[in-house]
Amino acid sequence: MDHTILLSIAGIGVLGISCQLIAWWARLPAILFLLIVGILVGPVFGLLDPDALFGKLLFPIVSLSVAVILFEGSLTLNFEDIRGHGNTVRNLITIGALITWLIIAVSTHYLIGFPFELAFLFGAVVIVTGPTVIIPMLRTVRPNAKITNVLRWEGIVIDPLGALLAVLVFDFIISGQQQYSIGAIVLTFGKIILIGFSMGLLSGWGLGNILKKRLIPQYLRNIITLITVCTIYVLSDTIEHESGLLAVTIMGITMANMKDIEIEDVLDFKESLSLLLISVLFIILAARIEFHQLIHIGWPALGILAITMFIARTISVFVSSIGSDLSFNEKILISWIGPRGIVAAAVSALFALRLENAGFVEASLIVPLTFLIIIGTVVIQSATARYLANLLNVREPPPTGLLIIGAGNVARALGKELQEQDFKVILTDSTWENIRLARMEGLETYYGNPISEHADRNLNLVGIGKVLAVSGRSNLDTLACLKFKPEFGVENVYELKSTREKHIADKHTVSTRHRGYELFGEDVSYGNLAYKLRNGAEIKSTQLSDEFTFEQYLEKYGERIIPLFAIDTKHRIHIFVTDGKMKPESGWTVMGLIEAE
Repeated sequence: MDHTILLSIAGIGVLGISCQLIAWWARLPAILFLLIVGILVGPVFGLLDPDALFGKLLFPIVSLSVAVILFEGSLTLNFEDIRGHGNTVRNLITIGALITWLIIAVSTHYLIGFPFELAFLFGAVVIVTGPTVIIPMLRTVRPNAKITNVLRWEGIVIDPLGALLAVLVFDFIISGQQQYSIGAIVLTFGKIILIGFSMGLLSGWGLGNILKKRLIPQYLRNIITLITVCTIYVLSDTIEHESGLLAVTIMGITMANMKDIEIEDVLDFKESLSLLLISVLFIILAARIEFHQLIHIGWPALGILAITMFIARTISVFVSSIGSDLSFNEKILISWIGPRGIVAAAVSALFALRLENAGFVEASLIVPLTFLIIIGTVVIQSATARYLANLLNVREPPPTGLLIIGAGNVARALGKELQEQDFKVILTDSTWENIRLARMEGLETYYGNPISEHADRNLNLVGIGKVLAVSGRSNLDTLACLKFKPEFGVENVYELKSTREKHIADKHTVSTRHRGYELFGEDVSYGNLAYKLRNGAEIKSTQLSDEFTFEQYLEKYGERIIPLFAIDTKHRIHIFVTDGKMKPESGWTVMGLIEAE
């Protein structure tokens, strides 16, 4: 029996991570594969019964997992970021969310027959889109910059706010069930809000100051944060039942908006933990779905899906974008892209379990109905959004920009010259000093690890078509190449050798098949370029002609030049690589690193 339990737990982990890998390869939201696998191993083949496997531990596991997921999501909710992205996003997460909530709640009440309390809870749960489903779709669809910014920031911001709304609705239902008079209901609800907000604010402020003043060692920051989140959730819930989720959400928002606090490493850790929890949680939750429940609901369930996609979303977007500079076609595409994601599934499962225990018979239908909305929106919109964007003529042209891994002096020099030639350039680095210098030179940057979960949500790659890994750190460069090859194609990923690689044996170097094309030549390394730049070398652009050919260009500068890039007459960039056979022609512009005489 023990071996069966261990095998089941290990199997869930393997299946979860396998789904994440498949989603990464297919460039589709991982939630889709997790739900499919969960349904297959659960109700279809009967290989997994979460209630029998975990018993009384199932509810605490789901509760703590949702608490960590909500805390991690709320850590990204910086009010400065929201203010910087226009009135449309603000309206979508306030007026638009309210409109969607009301339409779905009323429709669910009359079509499904839910009591108004459960209908409003369900409506609150499914207003959430979320970056984990939006970002992969945007990368495939490639809408223009205005659409991308609206959808990306709506997904990031509405995640914690939607979950907060669901928590408040749930708290109101529970407080109403416990008491009979209106005054007592309001009092109980007020106590939940007061305790949740107070615990969240105090714990967020306290932990934030501890991290800011470095009162704990670096290697304990992440684990202490995790334990604090779990403790605050349990403590708040103990003081006032059902206030724990609200407390951890407010805690995350408080820390995200404190000044001079470094939460990037905490956020990276929480993202990794959330990824694991999400992978496991979704398979467990999907395995609990009972098909007879959906059959019991019948055709009205498809009616709710249609209302969510066609009516609620469309009205929400068009009302929220009144007075904006969005065109009619742009509003149509934004209306069509609104897949539901991880928070909706996790929160619905948790509340359904609690409400079932509280005596709400219909609560068991919330989970299958939510999963139907998730699967329906993800599958239908992923399959059609690209074609609709083409039809509406709101797609970006083929991407010509470059993502540069690293922001050291080599990356900055390359980025500055490419930007002067009208190519979009983004530099990424985890070293703040490098990022600061890049920004001072007018370069667009991303401060963080380009292969992190945070980058997946916040690194805007619309318009980017090539990757140059030039950080000088071979491990990071190679991992970045592995990550971006499926997204940009093998032919669009390039890597600059580190200095160390020129002096170590082949058995200690990473295989070339895992790496990008070798940049600029066999004898060129990061240290080589960095040294030349520090000693006065400059990157210069020269236009070729019939009178001044590429051969004459090389002959003029001799050993003082390293050719880097060439731009053809259609403004397409070509990159010099080891063993390459590129021959720039008349009318092309050649960019090279030229040493001083």
